[in-house]
Amino acid sequence: MPERRLEMDAPSLKALAHPMRVQILRILQLRKRASVTSLAEELGETTGATSYHLRQLARHGFVEEFDDEDPDAHRSAGRRQRWWRMAVDQIHMTGFEFMQNDDTREAVGFLLREFQADRNRRLANWFATAPLWPVAWQKASSDLDANLELNATQTRALADEIAAVIARYHDMKPGRGARTVDVQYAVFPADTGDRP
Repeated sequence: MPERRLEMDAPSLKALAHPMRVQILRILQLRKRASVTSLAEELGETTGATSYHLRQLARHGFVEEFDDEDPDAHRSAGRRQRWWRMAVDQIHMTGFEFMQNDDTREAVGFLLREFQADRNRRLANWFATAPLWPVAWQKASSDLDANLELNATQTRALADEIAAVIARYHDMKPGRGARTVDVQYAVFPADTGDRP
């Protein structure tokens, strides 16, 4: 099945630039699906507010409502449960173009800071909880940073090669004992004070 990719435009960027909507996407990416009720509980919000934000995300193609195949899953005190999932496999934005536009600069700045803060929180949580994990998972984990001497073309090639490796593993059938694995990397020029 081809990967579903959403290329963000200015309206979708502005729609996503809200703390609760960023959290909703993160939860749906991790859990694969969630009901309005379970999302509201996890977020500490009302179901009404959660439904509103889900509808806004759906309007811009980030998420979609679907029918769960388990008829009992729809029932909560006699009412039908509403289920949501990601509508896309990948969300892409050209952040630098949005940063140059006065109309989108604030929204993209918020999103980029929020995405990085979320990565930092997840990595810090791993460091804090790693001793509680089985030794096999401790040994399977890795943390790396490096400085390389590359030109812009080589840097783009490196980033594309890393993305291709991740795509190859994404397409593999999960092995026995598989669980979601967080992969984080960034490729950018180091600020040595010597900009071209």
